[in-house]
Amino acid sequence: MSGYGRADSEWDELAHAGHGFLIERAKLGKLTSYTEFSVTLARRTGCRPFDFERADERAAMGHLLGLIVERDQEIAPSDPPLMLSALVNYLGANDAGSGFYQLAKELQLLPMSASADEKFGFWVNQVKRLYERHGAGSGGLRSSTLSV
Repeated sequence: MSGYGRADSEWDELAHAGHGFLIERAKLGKLTSYTEFSVTLARRTGCRPFDFERADERAAMGHLLGLIVERDQEIAPSDPPLMLSALVNYLGANDAGSGFYQLAKELQLLPMSASADEKFGFWVNQVKRLYERHGAGSGGLRSSTLSV
């Protein structure tokens, strides 16, 4: 699991803390940005934050989110699988990053040829299901959190 200049033990710690933080966000019915996610993980673990100015650090964040999706599926399997990483988006954006969709394709949750509308619909469905699973609100996306 080591790579991107981090030891296996650091990835384990980041995945554990990241999983916990994203569950908290799901319970609140809220998304988080990559920046907030990185800062929170650094604060909770003492690990260095991700430097999003660097391509390898952006890839490392994608790697971490993939680990969290794997861990969540082991802890709370669902069919079809839920991707906890759906709760992380770009600051000021209303959509997931490209890595989210790539992982969804690799997990065969999204067709390789998915259109932009199909991708967006898939993401919205993932977020709704995560909120429902973790008891956020009455089963719908909050308009203040996600506008569709």
